[in-house]
Amino acid sequence: MARVDVEDRRFDTPKGIRRSPSFRGTGDKDRFGRFTEWVARAMGTPGFLLGLTLFAVGWMVWNTFAPEHYRFDSIAIGFTALTLVLSLQASYAAPLILLAQNRQDDRDRVQIEQDRQRAERNLADTEYLAREVVALRLAVKELASKDFIRGELRTMIEELDRREDEETEHAVS
Repeated sequence: MARVDVEDRRFDTPKGIRRSPSFRGTGDKDRFGRFTEWVARAMGTPGFLLGLTLFAVGWMVWNTFAPEHYRFDSIAIGFTALTLVLSLQASYAAPLILLAQNRQDDRDRVQIEQDRQRAERNLADTEYLAREVVALRLAVKELASKDFIRGELRTMIEELDRREDEETEHAVS
């Protein structure tokens, strides 16, 4: 029986970005992609914005009101270190968000293809069923109806009555 690798059974990863067999055994190959999606989801939350705001306010309050020898960023030069930290955070956040969007685009593309294939199968099934219904209607039209059978029975009874009358006339004469 052939061995099926875990990666071959994954349906949440588009087939085009799965790694080649030479990378097997190196651990979870999709960890960075999941990390980028986690970062993108986390940065879009009110909690992250509140946390970043509190961090910046705390940084400014500390470097404004703390004793001089404990301060590490000067208000006199416009909190340069804070500006650098926030710029560094933004410079990493943007590419991580773009990577997460690319992964989502790949998943969407796979989902669209699967939806298209499902729609084609549904259309083929519907056409088949429509042909079957038409065939059944035609077959039902060829079947004898109740009225037809009653008419035929009346005709046969009349025929039998006529024959009986003829036989009684021949017997009497």
